[in-house]
Amino acid sequence: MTAIGKLLRSTAFKISLVYLLMTAVGTGLVLGRVGWNVTHLIDAQIRQTVDADITGLAEQYSEGGIAQLVSVIERRSRQPGAELYLVTTNAGEPIVGNVASLPEGVLSKPGLVITDYLRAGETTAHNRAVARIFLLPGGFRLLVGHDIEEGMRLRRIFVGALITSLIWLVIIGSIGGLWIARRVLHRVDTINDKARAIVGGDLSARLPLAGTGDELDRLVENLNSMLDRISFLVVGLREVSDNIAHDLKTPLTRLRSHAEQALQFAKSPEEYRVALEKVIEESDSLIRIFNALLMIARAEAGAGPENLIDFDAADVARDVGELYEPAAEDRGLTLEVSTEPGLMLHGSRELIGQALANLVDNALKYGAPLGAAPAQAKVGIVAKRQGGLIEMSVGDHGPGIAPADRERVQERFVRLENSRSRPGSGLGLSLAAAVARLHKGTLRFEDNAPGLKAVLSLPAAASLPPKLAPPAPRGEAA
Repeated sequence: MTAIGKLLRSTAFKISLVYLLMTAVGTGLVLGRVGWNVTHLIDAQIRQTVDADITGLAEQYSEGGIAQLVSVIERRSRQPGAELYLVTTNAGEPIVGNVASLPEGVLSKPGLVITDYLRAGETTAHNRAVARIFLLPGGFRLLVGHDIEEGMRLRRIFVGALITSLIWLVIIGSIGGLWIARRVLHRVDTINDKARAIVGGDLSARLPLAGTGDELDRLVENLNSMLDRISFLVVGLREVSDNIAHDLKTPLTRLRSHAEQALQFAKSPEEYRVALEKVIEESDSLIRIFNALLMIARAEAGAGPENLIDFDAADVARDVGELYEPAAEDRGLTLEVSTEPGLMLHGSRELIGQALANLVDNALKYGAPLGAAPAQAKVGIVAKRQGGLIEMSVGDHGPGIAPADRERVQERFVRLENSRSRPGSGLGLSLAAAVARLHKGTLRFEDNAPGLKAVLSLPAAASLPPKLAPPAPRGEAA
């Protein structure tokens, strides 16, 4: 398709053309109405002038008869730019006036007529006039008229102006439409070029912004946000694939090793039982990893909106505290829960509870300080309102996480050096971060002085009445 063909087929040009036609019709109606009003006003003024002259001359005739009327008309006819006057006998013979000739039968039509005429002293210039014929007593006829050539010229001027305006409007509008279409088409072609590059596999490319803030820029911003999200998911998928291949290789190797050892060295049913228990233990670990990956994938895909309900975050915090209290005691830690009343959330209670449980499990595993006093060997769960947000935090007094690593630990399969010797898959914090994003919230890590505080910050439910105060907290926040 040629460049001009693309311009003519573009939506911008079609819209400009429709706007041009609407503007042309509107302009024509406005100018036509103005012209009609002006000519109508002129015609009305002419008729009023003629009628006023007729009335005045009739009074002159009443006062002095035909002689006085002839004298007045003769005097008026000699004035420059005089109106048209003619007095004739009943037979149509002229007595006085400045009209040399009229079409046949005009004088026999009393009232207002539009007629051609020839002014006295002229031989060829036939003009048109509005005239009124008035019958006088004695059979005389009086004609008073006004030349309408000026009005006709004015009409022609208006018609010419209308036609010229419409022509220029079409020309300028067409040029403007082509310019707008070319400008828009250039931006669209630029966007298409980038889109083709992205389709070709360059996920780092982004659609260009013109910086005008118009609807195309807003569309491009949203598309770029979508591409950022797609790129993030694709990169995450690649990393997950690499991490799965790397991190699952060891447990699968151990699983195969236990089976081989059972086949080669087991002699008694008890030895076979021990080998099978190790195989089952490794299998359960793999199942937990895949379940965590599945839950993260569902959370990042925004799955489960039908399960969103209104619930109190304080209830979730207390339930998680009760669940992990025995595990904390086994590790020699004190688990304290502190909540405020009326912490209403709208979301998936199951996912938010799982995210908080992962934070508590992480704190129990890595938050116990070595050689700490009993007063410091504790983990605190706090649920409180912070403006329009509900914050559920888990604090410990362990070694913490360096600020440089606090973003990285939210990625899948990321395990820091001091945690590689302990059981885990590196998916707990990643799941908590995915749940936070699903609920339009955030997961951040702060210093607990000493130790680490993980804060799950979620938007509070709107327009929900606060619930009654929950039971007294178990203790103070860590």
